[in-house]
Amino acid sequence: CTLDSEVALRVGGDFFFDPQPGDSPINLVLIAGGVGINPLFSILLHIADLHGYQEGKGNRHKLGTVKLYYSAKNTSELLFKKNILGLMKAFPGKISCCFHVTQQRSQICKELQPYVTGK
Repeated sequence: CTLDSEVALRVGGDFFFDPQPGDSPINLVLIAGGVGINPLFSILLHIADLHGYQEGKGNRHKLGTVKLYYSAKNTSELLFKKNILGLMKAFPGKISCCFHVTQQRSQICKELQPYVTGK
């Protein structure tokens, strides 16, 4: 998005993303807090599968980018963080994440530091 872009937000409801071959690419922004990451992590894995399939077999899916914003009290409460870091490394420029912590009391590990904001 750029400044003054119009975006659609949805809170609650069904959580799925099922693009069909031939659909226009969609850039997703996923926003999660705490255990609310669960359905969004499934979406992220599905997108990673589609990216992997696209690279391996040249399928007809036209995929955009995914940006995940994920907040928790501290880095120990960021579920799936190692998996998310692995997806970012596997699909650079296609999958990215910003972690935000609100009550971090200890040092943030070096692997997470570039992706974490907050206290």
